[in-house]
Amino acid sequence: MPSIKAVAKPALSLEQKLGQKLMLDFRYYCEQGTGKHCRTPMTKLPESLARVISDYNIGGVILFSENTQSIEQTITLSHQLQVAASKSLSKLPLFISIDQEGGRVARLPRDIATSFTGNMSIGATYKQHGVDFATKSATVIANELTALGINVNYAPTIDVNMNPDNPVINVRSFGENPQRVSELGAAQVAGFESNGIITSLKHFPGHGDTHVDSHTGLPNVAHSKSTIYEQDLAPFKHIIAKQNPGMIMTAHIQYPALDSSTFVSVEGKTMIKPATMSRTIITDILRGELNYKGVVVTDALDMAGISQFFTPIQAVINTFLAGVDIALMPIEIRTPDDIKKLDELIKSLVHAVESNQLDEQEITQSAARIISLKNAFELSTEFDPINAVVNAKSIIGNKQHRKIEAELALAAITQVKNTENTLPLNLNDGQHIHIIMPDTRKCMAMQQAIESASSSSITFSCSSLQGFDPAQATQSIKTADIVIAGNATPNQSAVEIGGMDDLKDDPNFALNTREQPQALESLLAMANKFNKRTVFISLRAPYDIAKFGDYAHSVLASYAYNIDVDKLERVSGPAFTALAKVLVGQATANGTLPVTIKPQKGN
Repeated sequence: MPSIKAVAKPALSLEQKLGQKLMLDFRYYCEQGTGKHCRTPMTKLPESLARVISDYNIGGVILFSENTQSIEQTITLSHQLQVAASKSLSKLPLFISIDQEGGRVARLPRDIATSFTGNMSIGATYKQHGVDFATKSATVIANELTALGINVNYAPTIDVNMNPDNPVINVRSFGENPQRVSELGAAQVAGFESNGIITSLKHFPGHGDTHVDSHTGLPNVAHSKSTIYEQDLAPFKHIIAKQNPGMIMTAHIQYPALDSSTFVSVEGKTMIKPATMSRTIITDILRGELNYKGVVVTDALDMAGISQFFTPIQAVINTFLAGVDIALMPIEIRTPDDIKKLDELIKSLVHAVESNQLDEQEITQSAARIISLKNAFELSTEFDPINAVVNAKSIIGNKQHRKIEAELALAAITQVKNTENTLPLNLNDGQHIHIIMPDTRKCMAMQQAIESASSSSITFSCSSLQGFDPAQATQSIKTADIVIAGNATPNQSAVEIGGMDDLKDDPNFALNTREQPQALESLLAMANKFNKRTVFISLRAPYDIAKFGDYAHSVLASYAYNIDVDKLERVSGPAFTALAKVLVGQATANGTLPVTIKPQKGN
């Protein structure tokens, strides 16, 4: 993090200090109607929201994919946001933040920006490349975000993924080794912050051993205190000491070994406090024991891990009581009527200070940390959007950035098994490859990548796990020379699936998410029955190799499967291109598993 310069701090009123402590989202906004039904992306700043930023001296905003649809539009929006901030009494620039981790979580359009294959793929390259790809990926992402006027990235994720069933972290983690996660995380912080992007380590004190997604519930980590310090906290301790990151994000997770104190939920139920609201965890451990001096931001307060148990005002007050600096997404603003909720929140916070529920000195110290961070990174409300667009077009997704993205994807490919010298595939004209994938577009991506990598004339067929005709699949496997099957675990979310292509042919064969693993297993067993050369590819978290790997002669892991579709309907992605090169023998698989694959009982 850059050294903090002696910049004069504006004398803020209590309301202005509280405004600096709020990070709002304007993901959707409708000038009319009700907020619950508003799904109009906010792509340009309406006057009513501009007044919100200036009137309430708001400290920051978070952007989502709905807000970032093109280079020109995103730069214009960033400019409009900072102009609104310049009209506030404090004149303080905004934190303009985003989740651009790379891999599974990337808010910028993948066909425009460089998204990479994510942290676990970086972990897979560590043995051969050390922290090289951690540094390079962070540098590329930082340069692209800076070009768009974005100054905060909620990354890197330094959760140590110890749970194969973790539904929300998995490949967002560098792996299961705390020391390796520490080194790679520190390299990413340095790569981001030396290129002008404030980082936010997440999710303190650790989200790596949960089986519940805090977006949908409140996880509980039952680790002993010694395990927490040796595993969960270790990367945070290392990176705080080495890099002093600008921000750290809290986790909506119960850690009873660290703090077993309770609260009473809105439903009257007594529950253990989540870390986000624990003064012991945030103030005593993070600030006291780990000596963190930077800005602490909550994970989104609209997540079910918080919103199920607190009103929005209660949630913000409790996070501030714990010692958190910034409340992320404290209330939902979707229509002009919702702005009244923000006014109510500010008034309630002022009352909490005046009634001594919140300590005014702590609010002042918190606002000072926020201002110091903005000064340290020399954030400004002023930039030329016209020149910024020209500059951004030469930076975002350029050839050099895409080259690094492709190099990471290939370096990460891991060969877990290869019996009977199945790989590389010896492809000849007239051969038939049957591809089994989570959806049709991934079939297309795999097929087109193999066609590009091989000079042979090959025929292809596809079974999509979202929906396929069993009789047709049986015939395709029976006549195939090679079967290539891919799986993505944990299950894909709605935003990640290929589309509705799979249901167009015959909705009678649509499979729900729970049925798809069984369908894959039956197709792999069928390939075995017909003595077909079979390759299994783990497309996301490689733990699924324990279930499906025994059915295949060869097993590869790619840790990612993201694809782009161009105007000519060509489907591609760096992981599929890398996989194809390994499959046909243009490259070798040099990655190593960053997590342990434990055989399933009965396998």
